[in-house]
Amino acid sequence: MNGRVALITGSAKGLGKRTALTLADQGCNIVLNYVHSAVEAEELRAKIELKGVQCIAVQADISDPQQLEGLINQVNDQFGGTDIIVNNAGPFIRERRLFTEYTHAEIISLMQGNLIGAMLLDHLVIPSMRKKKWGRIIHFGFGHAGEARAWPHRAVYAAAKTGLVSFTKTLAVEEAPYGITVNMVCPGDIRGMNKEKSIAEVEGIEDLETPNGRPGSGEDIARVIQYLCHDDSDFITGNIMDITGGLDPIRPWI
Repeated sequence: MNGRVALITGSAKGLGKRTALTLADQGCNIVLNYVHSAVEAEELRAKIELKGVQCIAVQADISDPQQLEGLINQVNDQFGGTDIIVNNAGPFIRERRLFTEYTHAEIISLMQGNLIGAMLLDHLVIPSMRKKKWGRIIHFGFGHAGEARAWPHRAVYAAAKTGLVSFTKTLAVEEAPYGITVNMVCPGDIRGMNKEKSIAEVEGIEDLETPNGRPGSGEDIARVIQYLCHDDSDFITGNIMDITGGLDPIRPWI
């Protein structure tokens, strides 16, 4: 993937960071995106440039349409367009609540950050992908999102991501004639620093909740994204891929 331009939202830390490093190892030029983590983004930018690829770090909140346009304008000015977009960023409220306990502001933020922002960003990058007749769009969901089951205490987040499931499948069909693939990766419950770790670093750790027996790592997710971005993965599109170790995140709530 030498010379491809990969934009990863929310990539100063966590799964986005691990994905950025993985795609840089494949020869991609990287666009990092962050909102508050400026120090971490700059440290990561320097680390990626040591790999011999170009990298910029751009501050932008994907839930704000104007900031999205500014982000893409910077990418176009620096690289002439985007080849790979990984829509990793998205707000999540870990505290379990009934739908009626959410504020209006929280509902809007979760929908904007997890669904509408990704749709608008795709809308901005697709024209340059069409011109090149090549593109890779990756969305993030959650385990079993493709089944659109009830998820009590996660009503808003689940609604946004299952909406993104339908959008992923539709966009995949519409953009296939232009050489653009669209897929969704659905991580399991990967927490804390495990999001940035390799498989080797978590293999010896026992996780009694995951049928696989170990916690998930950032590498588990990044290596699937890497595969989906290859030229020879052009026949894989419209897929919702669970990467959970067998864990079902929609557990009994009473």
